[in-house]
Amino acid sequence: MTSSSTSNLPGTLTPAPEREITLAFTGASGALYGWRLLQCLLTQNVKVHLLISSAARVVFATEHNLKFNGNPQSCQQQLVEMLQCSPDLLAVYGKDDWFSPVASGSAAPKTMVVCPCSTGTVAAIAYGMSDNLIERAADVVIKEQGQLILVPRETPLSALHLENLLKLAKLGVTIMPAAPGFYHQPKSIEDLIDFMVARILDHLNLPQNIMPRWGYAPAPTTAAN
Repeated sequence: MTSSSTSNLPGTLTPAPEREITLAFTGASGALYGWRLLQCLLTQNVKVHLLISSAARVVFATEHNLKFNGNPQSCQQQLVEMLQCSPDLLAVYGKDDWFSPVASGSAAPKTMVVCPCSTGTVAAIAYGMSDNLIERAADVVIKEQGQLILVPRETPLSALHLENLLKLAKLGVTIMPAAPGFYHQPKSIEDLIDFMVARILDHLNLPQNIMPRWGYAPAPTTAAN
């Protein structure tokens, strides 16, 4: 596959992205889920349109010791350097960047993941608030009948949370709570993170080998009584 887009290295060609996906980080706990998903998407040559809420910046600094640079351009450069990816594969937008592709149904990717997804973001999406770019991008995917995946991380869930999630599920939104399983006998936090990220990749119909699917891994041994 060839492409007219070039990387920063003279004389080299960057393969055209296989797909484009909007990924949003919001202020729920679970920053590492979103970070790992971003890594996996980029390694699969998926162009990522990245949206980061103000609360997500606080959560990433707290949970991942990662402080995003202030403006979208410097943040994009920071992440390209950290993740060692082509600049063509990552675009970062501000919360009020209404002229970005993700703000319009005529240009936005048909697929979006909000990971992690705060219950406040769930509520705003459920009621079509569109007060910032994350909410607008999700609204666009719903109205264009695309694929929207929300990964909420909250406990316990109130009746309000459940009602909002049910409302979105009835619209075809995929609700994937950050609730990793344990049947793969995880040995680390990374194993738990990979469980959820693998499930997201499966729903995105992207190949993954970070976590074996049920029935394809050796059965766990059972200790004798």
